[in-house]
Amino acid sequence: MLTTTLGRLTLKNPIMVASGTFGYAREMQEVVEVPRLGAVLPKTITAEPRIGNAPWRTVETSAGLLNAIGLDNDGVDAFLEHHLPYLRELGTSVIVSVAGRTCEEFTTLAARVGSEAGVSAIELNLSCPNVSGGVDFGTNATSCREVVSSVRDACKVPILAKLTPNVTRIAEIAQGAADGGADAVCLINTVLGMAIDWRRRKPMLGNGMGGLSGPAIKPIALRCVHQVASAVDIHIVGIGGIATIDDVMEFLVAGASAVQIGTANYYDPTVSTRLIDELPTALKEAGAESVKEMVGTLG
Repeated sequence: MLTTTLGRLTLKNPIMVASGTFGYAREMQEVVEVPRLGAVLPKTITAEPRIGNAPWRTVETSAGLLNAIGLDNDGVDAFLEHHLPYLRELGTSVIVSVAGRTCEEFTTLAARVGSEAGVSAIELNLSCPNVSGGVDFGTNATSCREVVSSVRDACKVPILAKLTPNVTRIAEIAQGAADGGADAVCLINTVLGMAIDWRRRKPMLGNGMGGLSGPAIKPIALRCVHQVASAVDIHIVGIGGIATIDDVMEFLVAGASAVQIGTANYYDPTVSTRLIDELPTALKEAGAESVKEMVGTLG
């Protein structure tokens, strides 16, 4: 009933945790039944370690969270040596998020990680607004297609492309990812925003601007999922403000075959497993016998 597919990738259920909100999963093992998740996405990794941006890195808003972490991570060598051995023993799918500065760096990194045992898929972070050049590949359909195609040729595992909403026509970028051979697109990454301390006349984030996540962006994410589902033949992962079973069902109806839980993990770490528990009842209420029956049924 709960099984879902994203191109070549099959998940036992559609509930995943978003990269950057779940650490390397070790941090959550005492409070979350991790093996029950459809998939785990550890924080994005890069070729070299990154210390990230200067503080402040996060600012709460009235309906969400602004962050400018800057892809702080241990680098691929440390990930493969220290984190992946733990992740591959979790009993669920592991989707590794990677980011690069060039097409060649994306390709080399994805090929290296994708060849490791225990890696179910690669998510290409083409849309981080908090690093220099972080959204370049996600704002141009041709560039998006080129990097996805290059990774697809070099990597045997399924490829997911995470896209930014900070564009005029997101369906065109998603079409580029589809043309490049992506198994699915992940919609959406954070929305560019900022917070200001008017007394100091200064931005509150050390980076000036950052990515807005949480309930505030859910309507934007739903719109993006619906637009892409209506125009592009590709599986979709919905992301943005998901915290309740109603949120999950709305994204499925809009056209997503799976979802990722992000900001909600910070204030309710057990939200993902609770949603898994509630999903069968919601499907029954909708008269559906499977997740697939709900996907893209918006009238």
